[in-house]
Amino acid sequence: MAEYVLHCMAQSGHSYKVALMLELCGADWKPKWVDFFNGETRSDAFRTDLNEMGEVPVLVHGDTIMTQSAVIMDVLSESFGKFGWDSDAERREILRWTIFDNQKVSGMIGPLRFMRTLMKTGETDVVKWLDGRCKAALAIVDKHFADHEFAIGGKPTSADFSLCSYLFYEGELGIDLDAYPNLTGWLARVKSLPGWKHPYDLMPGHPLSDKD
Repeated sequence: MAEYVLHCMAQSGHSYKVALMLELCGADWKPKWVDFFNGETRSDAFRTDLNEMGEVPVLVHGDTIMTQSAVIMDVLSESFGKFGWDSDAERREILRWTIFDNQKVSGMIGPLRFMRTLMKTGETDVVKWLDGRCKAALAIVDKHFADHEFAIGGKPTSADFSLCSYLFYEGELGIDLDAYPNLTGWLARVKSLPGWKHPYDLMPGHPLSDKD
């Protein structure tokens, strides 16, 4: 049995953050598919046994159950001694960019992709609003990477895995990432890390018709 079990689904960028970090840390882990689209995360069993918040990812390590990707990645950084901080200032900078991602990048791109690509709602007023918010956040990130190799400087950290998560779902955002050349250069650097894998290669459930 694997040391870590990640309850996740291929379509979840928040799950991908954790899956990618586990993979790059060389963890002994396996994914366990969660049938989000048929309501598993809303079931009493899921909320009672795994996460009262009704969300993925959920990482199980022995008797410990961890939720919220930012918290999980913080724990993994300490456990593996990788992709973390060398000083209090670096830890705060990782936290700063992780919070920004959760609020402005993943926090907006996730719903935009869900509505535009997965639910195919059309270009509603809500989709247009989310699109504008996403592009504003991406412009901030693009400017940051004009003079930063990675999120907090010259080394990859969990902040990078948080920021990049939804951006590797190529063609599913309805946003031309080529308009952000510094951002795409950074994505290429993340992609070149030894062991990097695409979310659909790390987690089960893609395509949606394939439930194996």
